[in-house]
Amino acid sequence: MKYYIIAGEASGDLHGSNLMKGLYATDPHCDVRFWGGDRMAAVGGTMVRHYKGTAVMGFVEVLAKANKILGNLSFCKKDILEYSPDVVILIDYAGFNLKIARFAKEHGIRTFYYIAPKVWAWKEGRITKLRKYVDKLFIIFPFEIDYFHKKGIDAIYRGNPLIDSIANHRSSHDTRTEFLQRHHLEDKPIIALLAGSRKTEISWLLPRFKEAAALLPEGYQILLAGAPSIELEYYRKYIEGSNIKLIPDDTYGVLRNAEAAVVASGTASLETALIGTPQVVCYGGNPISFWIAKQFILHSKSISYISLGNLIINRQAFRELLQDDCTGKTISDEVVRLISDHQYRDEMLHNYSEIQKALGGEGASVKVAEAMIEELKKQ
Repeated sequence: MKYYIIAGEASGDLHGSNLMKGLYATDPHCDVRFWGGDRMAAVGGTMVRHYKGTAVMGFVEVLAKANKILGNLSFCKKDILEYSPDVVILIDYAGFNLKIARFAKEHGIRTFYYIAPKVWAWKEGRITKLRKYVDKLFIIFPFEIDYFHKKGIDAIYRGNPLIDSIANHRSSHDTRTEFLQRHHLEDKPIIALLAGSRKTEISWLLPRFKEAAALLPEGYQILLAGAPSIELEYYRKYIEGSNIKLIPDDTYGVLRNAEAAVVASGTASLETALIGTPQVVCYGGNPISFWIAKQFILHSKSISYISLGNLIINRQAFRELLQDDCTGKTISDEVVRLISDHQYRDEMLHNYSEIQKALGGEGASVKVAEAMIEELKKQ
């Protein structure tokens, strides 16, 4: 079969790569064409566009790049028609992908949505579009099962693919000594910094992370995990003159060997919980974009948190520092508590075990691929 997959962000590239592995395992002779990143490209198929040129975060930022987004939409529609796939598989990235879902539906092309838009948090009106334009919805969080069922959508849940990603990563087989040697590090305790995968969030968070790093106790090495989508020089201009060391393309290794982590809100916070590193989540940005998001998300009756781990167990497993509360001082104070308050750490790790239990075991990617192929056979 022919699959056309669209992932517009780093997290989508990660989930897309896992899904592709499942598709190739289940349908070895399949043909895959995709929008994604390096992880998906490493699996196989033909890349159309890299998400580095498509990812946009924030209301103001989207408006500033409207012409580019429209150009990408036009190109994508033309490319889909020329490729003529058996199915278009859309991964998260709702602003773009729901428009493609409508286009595919209008042209008689089957459409699957993998990693549902977070309509339980905001823009619930998108549910109407999911019903109308998407043939089958595949979800990765157990709390979404009941939510979508109540909205009249029969979604399929087969586990969370992050568990496979973490279990299969090279860092899971490394010793601490091997990790330290690989990156020429001292044998001192580590504090991990994860500043996100978009330049807009990195530019907002890193000055605050740098300030926090300067306030932390001596004796720790502060490691910034570099996302593969961001050039190293972009990070360096924000951490120049600090006690922060940049570690490129080894996020899981940094997290596994850290005493505590300061993490940008998003998929990384759930990865941190699954790896088992005590954390504090940070979120903020353009004041106008944050204010708009706050009206929708933080005032929503559906959710009380922005982090996936907290949402999964519906209570605070770890602290969230948002916008004005996200300062160098508040970050450093929370890190000190994470590394020194053993009861606080133990409670967080107990909550982590509940998060992992709720998500289920390994093998989600293959199970989702098998479910997709079963759906296609129903034509």
